[in-house]
Amino acid sequence: MNKSPQVVTSDDILLKLCHSVTHVLSSTTASQVSHAAMVQNITRTCLKPDLGCFSIFDGGFSGLVVINFSAPAAIEIYRSYMQQMGMPEAELAFSHTSDEVGDVMGELMNQILGDFISKVNKQLQTSINQSQPKMLTINKELTISIDTNLDEAVARRVSFKTQSNHIFYLEFAMDKTEFIKLDEFDAEDEFDPDDLLAEHGKKHESKAEPSPWTQAANKEVDDADDLLNELGI
Repeated sequence: MNKSPQVVTSDDILLKLCHSVTHVLSSTTASQVSHAAMVQNITRTCLKPDLGCFSIFDGGFSGLVVINFSAPAAIEIYRSYMQQMGMPEAELAFSHTSDEVGDVMGELMNQILGDFISKVNKQLQTSINQSQPKMLTINKELTISIDTNLDEAVARRVSFKTQSNHIFYLEFAMDKTEFIKLDEFDAEDEFDPDDLLAEHGKKHESKAEPSPWTQAANKEVDDADDLLNELGI
């Protein structure tokens, strides 16, 4: 009996993006960031107060990613990230309007999209490119859209929660598309560079069993030391 081909929809792609958000923010801040199990259908994407970030991607499919952080969520993520990087708490910014906060949140957005694009390239066997993320401190809602028309655009909003229960939102617009798996293929194994470096470090920390030649040499040195001690030298 023939199996129905596996189909990956726009919402499946959105789920991959949500996983990238939670994975990157949780690992870089050493805290728990989670997304809601429900997704909201929206008609337009907006930048909202207090800190909004957006990036456009194109290639195999086109789309727009917007993340809107409240001031408490942005500060919590920023401070946790910087403390993980070894920065003293006394030297950290306290306001979401600080340029340093905007720069850090923009870098985290870049890491999120990099993780997402890597997953898309490997699991869907297509290639997409992103624009440099733009981070804006705003006090009014701004509607934002891609200059070119999307093919039957779909737009979604997903809420996220930080470890301290501060809420932020991801808004996502893209082509209505499907990827259909026609043939089996081996996706490349996912690996975390930090895990690879940690494993490499452990190998260097663990000492190998000394060779017989080394053991013999060490024994001769010990015997010589014992003889000198007996002679009082």
